Amino acid sequence: MTRVVLAGGRVVDGTGTPGRDADVVVADGRVTEVADPGRAEATGRRVDATGLVVSPGFIDMHAHSDLAVLADPAHKAKALQGVTTEVLGQDGLSYAPVTDTTLPQLRAQLAGWNGTPDLDYGWRGVGEYLDRIDAGTPTNVAYLVPHGNVRMAVMGTEDRAPTDADLTAMRSLVAEGMADGAMGMSAGLTYTPGMYADDAEIVALLEPVRRAGGYYCPHHRNYGSRVVESYRECLEIARRAGVALHLAHCHVNFPRNQGRAPEVLAAIDAAVRDHGLDVTLDSYPYLAAATYLGALLPSRAHSGGTAAAIARLRDPAERARILYEVEVVGTDGNHGIPVDWDTVVVTGVTRPELSWAVGSSIRELADTHGREAAEVFADLLIKDEMGAGCLLRVGNEENVRTIMAHPAHTAGSDGILVGAKPHPRAWGTFPRYFETYVRELGVLGLEECVRHMTSRPARRLGLRDRGVIRPGAAADITVFDPEAIASTATYDNPRGTPEGIPHVLVNGEFTVRDGVRTGHLPGRSLRHRA
Repeated sequence: MTRVVLAGGRVVDGTGTPGRDADVVVADGRVTEVADPGRAEATGRRVDATGLVVSPGFIDMHAHSDLAVLADPAHKAKALQGVTTEVLGQDGLSYAPVTDTTLPQLRAQLAGWNGTPDLDYGWRGVGEYLDRIDAGTPTNVAYLVPHGNVRMAVMGTEDRAPTDADLTAMRSLVAEGMADGAMGMSAGLTYTPGMYADDAEIVALLEPVRRAGGYYCPHHRNYGSRVVESYRECLEIARRAGVALHLAHCHVNFPRNQGRAPEVLAAIDAAVRDHGLDVTLDSYPYLAAATYLGALLPSRAHSGGTAAAIARLRDPAERARILYEVEVVGTDGNHGIPVDWDTVVVTGVTRPELSWAVGSSIRELADTHGREAAEVFADLLIKDEMGAGCLLRVGNEENVRTIMAHPAHTAGSDGILVGAKPHPRAWGTFPRYFETYVRELGVLGLEECVRHMTSRPARRLGLRDRGVIRPGAAADITVFDPEAIASTATYDNPRGTPEGIPHVLVNGEFTVRDGVRTGHLPGRSLRHRA
């Protein structure tokens, strides 16, 4: 029996209770003992954790590593941060379930999120995708059935209401995904084709999620001009469907919404108090959002898929109408707010000949080339076939701090790993929480911050043996220095390696030892059971 003794560290067990000095013994993937220092059975490999915190492994409640966990065995972005579990299938779009028709469409549409790695994409259903995870990955994986995939498989990318037959077929796909082990259903209601669904469709498709005891995770319709109303709509959908709710990247962005986070939190608290809703949320500790550049277009521009959208942008009259809506009216893709080109920064492109655009705002590119910003935007979408990614510098620090202090809060990176200059949150979210919001600003206490990253998300996922350090729990463990843990990732150097996290174990195996990524792939799918 392989044993490891993490000796003499301060055990912060994930429950929020004060840490205590203890030895933690790990054997065969489980915590077998938590004992006073020096009292644990001495046999086994001893790792000196003096002066370090021994914590449950961090759970990233909103990740976009759907292909990275298969294509990148190192996966340093998450492994070196102490992340041991990632929740994938986010924002209503991923790679399962798919059909022979929808897989290439989704690969093209999601290139700005996940790139186009050379993989054997032989899976089709959720279960087959999770079987691939079970072959060994750097982190554990939990999965959400993406509503957009389901809708695309049944209805394509048409902007229309479903028929009764469509609803039946979509419900069947959601039920199949839940039976295969998905934790719930996600929705991306500003992305094609999820943006074409009304609330009644979402409620109907959540019926098999309710039966399985899963949860609903929406990227909702409007984070800008109707931000409070849109959060209330999420709460109402969950109430009608009878499901638990997890609010993805719960941010209150754009200058007009400065100071409005308390309104959102008050709506959540009222829903919990008055209707008994089970609500959690996640956020990342940064002010910029990130997505693919084409998401800023109005929903009607995407109807029919990528090729149809590009054709519209090539048509002079249609292009003019679309760009007027983007710049002057405000599109549903940009949450009802006219785009400020100074805030839109290109993070990556799929075509090397367009690399000149990466790292600059659309306004800067326009000034450099002596052109109108909207025209630069449209031409970049055409030339890169909608593959470009972008940052949106639209956040409010006051709102970020207010939301992370709420008792329903969990941590999620929303980390996009591809592109020449991706968002630093992919490499820095978890150490940044400790560095900035625990150590420097005191927004969260150490034990409470650990709780937000461990037991609270594990509870949402129904993982009773994870997110805590206690005998019998799965040995997902992160060891860090509370005085040195820090993110070095910046917008200029987004892949900076975290500091102060010497050891990480996933299912009892070291994925990081002495700050170095090992070659081990102990991650597995964590499947929901009704």
